[in-house]
Amino acid sequence: MDQIQSIRVFARVVEAGTFTKAAESLNLPKGTVTKLVQHLESRLKVKLLNRTTRRVTVTPDGAAYYERTVRVLNDLDDIEASMTNAQAKPSGRLRVDVGTSVAREIIIPALADFFQRFPDIQLDLGVTDRSVDLLVDNVDCVIRGGELVDQSLVARRVANVPLITVASPAYLKAHGTPTHPEQLEEEHHMVNHFSTRNGRPFSNAFAKDGERLEISGRYKLSVNESNALTAAVLAGLGVSQIATVTARPLIERGELVQVLSDWTGPVIPLYVVYPPNRHLSAKVRAFVEWVAELFSQYPEMSR
Repeated sequence: MDQIQSIRVFARVVEAGTFTKAAESLNLPKGTVTKLVQHLESRLKVKLLNRTTRRVTVTPDGAAYYERTVRVLNDLDDIEASMTNAQAKPSGRLRVDVGTSVAREIIIPALADFFQRFPDIQLDLGVTDRSVDLLVDNVDCVIRGGELVDQSLVARRVANVPLITVASPAYLKAHGTPTHPEQLEEEHHMVNHFSTRNGRPFSNAFAKDGERLEISGRYKLSVNESNALTAAVLAGLGVSQIATVTARPLIERGELVQVLSDWTGPVIPLYVVYPPNRHLSAKVRAFVEWVAELFSQYPEMSR
């Protein structure tokens, strides 16, 4: 059996956590994946993995072997890439996951340009605000806002997303216009946004002349998806902080009003993220560079 293939399969099982997920990501039968790992263990005369019915864990010998061989695999990929990438025409299926508001406001409206540049790429675009496990879910890259939780991933910062505080004209007519963030605690209703990862609410931050405030605010509604957040504010359910790129067109059409404009809202870093131990293929590289160029066209999201 091919030793390099056996090592690649072993590395993917370690990263995916199960033989089934590894087999799916490699487009191989599960039996083939199992047989290749068994062949590798037999050749090395050590046990690399502990198998259970639900999950695979790495033995101490397996962990040491993975750490050394994954560097070798990356070096091999880099050697091949240096020889072929100059002539490579990006093609094939590309799996990307994007947050809902970024997909709606920025990525999807620009995809015609992407497909014109790269006609041989087939894009599977997952649109969700939930956290995605790139290895387990077999995703090539994700675009996500906020500070990174998993420091093992490779991330390229492509933009900063400023948030501004807004409300609908109907809400302001009924409840008045706040002039200080602290009024949101007692005199107004917020529409809050909570994390899909841990269920915790995101704070509403305000800064002015060196003063910084974090306001929880009274709320009747809290949502975990950015499009729903915007819809709730449009429906007059309260005050909230939403991305400038989403809010500006709505403000220009008179559907929303910016409030507390003399206070600066938070700025959310936006990243393109991909796994560290997968070679950055021509199609992934093409998408990452296109995304970076796309966001550079938005002055309010300057990097």
